[in-house]
Amino acid sequence: MTMDKNTAAEAATEAGTGAGTGAVGSDDYALSRVPRDKRLGFWTMLLQWLAQSGSISQFTLGATIGVGMTFGDAFLAFTLGAVILEVVIFAIGLAGMREGLATPLLTRWAGFGRNGSALVSLVISVSLVGWFGVQNTIFGDSVSALVGGPSWLWCTAAGVAITVLVIFGFRYMAVFAKIVTPLFFAMVAWSVTDALSDHSFSELIHSPPPGETIPLAVAATAIAGGFMTGAIVSPEMTRYNRKGSHVFLQSASSMILSEYIVGLTGVLLGHMVGSGQVSQIVLSTSGVFGVLVVLMSTAKINDWNLYGSSLGVVNFFQIVFGKRVHRGAVTIVLGIAGTLLSAIGMMTHFADFLSVLGVAIPPVGGIIVAEYWVVRRMRAPADAICGGGTLSAPAFVSRSAGDAMGCCRIARDALRHLQPFLGTEQECTHSAARPERSWAHWSPAYSSPGQRHASRAWSDPRRPVPCVT
Repeated sequence: MTMDKNTAAEAATEAGTGAGTGAVGSDDYALSRVPRDKRLGFWTMLLQWLAQSGSISQFTLGATIGVGMTFGDAFLAFTLGAVILEVVIFAIGLAGMREGLATPLLTRWAGFGRNGSALVSLVISVSLVGWFGVQNTIFGDSVSALVGGPSWLWCTAAGVAITVLVIFGFRYMAVFAKIVTPLFFAMVAWSVTDALSDHSFSELIHSPPPGETIPLAVAATAIAGGFMTGAIVSPEMTRYNRKGSHVFLQSASSMILSEYIVGLTGVLLGHMVGSGQVSQIVLSTSGVFGVLVVLMSTAKINDWNLYGSSLGVVNFFQIVFGKRVHRGAVTIVLGIAGTLLSAIGMMTHFADFLSVLGVAIPPVGGIIVAEYWVVRRMRAPADAICGGGTLSAPAFVSRSAGDAMGCCRIARDALRHLQPFLGTEQECTHSAARPERSWAHWSPAYSSPGQRHASRAWSDPRRPVPCVT
């Protein structure tokens, strides 16, 4: 059955705001497309992207690489890492923008099927909420060291504040990013500039690495791997974009800021101090200034960890238990759990487990790209392809092979050279609908061989907004 225009509009509003459910916060289209008229403008989305670009850990990564590489070699390593990330982000993010779907829902029709999507959602959700807790612990310990007070108190305060923000959804997070992002980079720029002003810029660039040499491949892998989970879940953000060109420009700007400005600044700091421990320079040693910097660094990234985890749990419950749970309610539960575990110091024991779990996520990106941009554009859509509700055999084999290769890489030189950095922070997310069928029945992104690609149909405001029931 199909919905008329009024019913579709009401369903879209309800799916986005949670109106009529009695739940707190916004459901943020957790199980439906983001309608075209609810997408956000270029500058609003750009600040969301830039908010993910800089953090204390990115400076630390740059410094760690700088200890083992010349500036020229580090520049090449960051270039390779940035290119890899940009290709993945744009390929997956563009799919999310075109379909208006977050990663957990997108995987249902991009190689994993219904049940496979539940598995992906579970892995992503556990990983992201785990890193939410780990980063919250880092925040509590950092503020406690800067101004005193028990770490658990700062963990609780930060966890509650971020949870409240994420409950109300994407638009409130966008407003937060508009305020925090410029302030964070302005304050960090002041601290770093002050630290580098007493040294010759030319000498720092041309100085030899002060520590053991890091191979180019190891450095590039660490750079790309540090944000790969964020790249896989980029549709959580890009589903709110209006144009594909916006996705490219915003993600490219994020890469330039993160890798070339923040990362290479970290390299210079590493050459200056001779180690990767440069966080105190970025934080301007102590006091209220340092507290504000570490607070903004944590909050502008950690809100996305909790947001992405909530979307994954909603999809998981809908598939496994047949229950539609409100994203706001899920956020409360996840936020409380992550905050409590971080406050009592439990999350630090899970960092290694989360690093291993993160190996299972990058292969998801390869499957999405292959299914969305290659396989389904080369053959006629059919119900049997995705409608069976199980993980397809090619996807299962690809996923298993990817996991195995990832596990092997863990044991390689990357951990030997970069163990102090890795594992500290992951950067780096209702209508009366028809029965679930093949992607082709409601996604115009694919057409039969020989037919013209129906690229305009998806943007038609008269088109009903499909939801998953």
